[in-house]
Amino acid sequence: MKTKLMVLAISLASFSGVAMGFDFGKLLEDRLNQELNKDKKTQPAATPPPAGAQSAAASPPAAKQKVDAGQLGFALFGDYSPEEENRIGKQISGNLLGAVPLVRDDGLQRYVNRVGNWVALQTGRKNTSWHFGVLDTEDINAFAAPGGYIFLTKGLYRRLNNEAELAGVLGHEIAHVTQRHHLKVLKKSSLIGALGQAASSKAQGSDQMVQNLIGNGAEIMARGLDKDAEFEADRVGIVFAARAGYDVWGLPTVLQDMAALPAKDNRTSLLYKTHPHPADRLAALGEAVGDRLDGIQGKELANRFYKIR
Repeated sequence: MKTKLMVLAISLASFSGVAMGFDFGKLLEDRLNQELNKDKKTQPAATPPPAGAQSAAASPPAAKQKVDAGQLGFALFGDYSPEEENRIGKQISGNLLGAVPLVRDDGLQRYVNRVGNWVALQTGRKNTSWHFGVLDTEDINAFAAPGGYIFLTKGLYRRLNNEAELAGVLGHEIAHVTQRHHLKVLKKSSLIGALGQAASSKAQGSDQMVQNLIGNGAEIMARGLDKDAEFEADRVGIVFAARAGYDVWGLPTVLQDMAALPAKDNRTSLLYKTHPHPADRLAALGEAVGDRLDGIQGKELANRFYKIR
């Protein structure tokens, strides 16, 4: 498997071209920025001091900043409860769906949820209620949010040929949740915020902390995780799909197809902002997996793959 993936990665790395498409990436970023900045817009502007006021009296010394003890303690030693994780993911998903709705095809949504929940069952994670959806955009991408909220776009779904490929894509996004990739970034942002924040000595409550982190989570979804998290999600995701009985080549086949798209295809503009290039992912996957999965026999199930309208 390693040799096959390395050959695919090398041969696909140089594709280029131009295609036109709806800029979902810009729409999503604009929507999330609007959500993040709406509170700032409602605050009244500060009243400037009257002329000469600065010379009339000396300015008081700046107050010494204090570290928010509650936020710092959480960042160093705490963790998110399942309820907090679900609240964060639900709100982030709501922001995403505010930018673009689900495809109006109940059969499609039920099918993707059946496949997704079957793959998610292989994780052994019992405290998560999984939700899957197909977004109504021709952009090519997929997203995960904490708490088990998984989305792929109609543009990506149209490029899939069988259920194994769908399972591979969903397995990758499921792995982001099980490996807590977004939550780890949020926890790091909580530490940074605690060290740089001027606050009272009173510890911050859990509700307020969760609300503060929702905006950061939305930004992560728009801008992506680091490449190591994406590579790990590829490795873990193909294992989940294989455990579910699917052909282990499902995800690599999808990556091969995406790598062959023109480099300047607008449909992949956000994909390349949120994920490493598919050729790099294929190379990393081949290096990590080697030939250990070559003997696994899984099914493609092309005959029951739901054809989108």
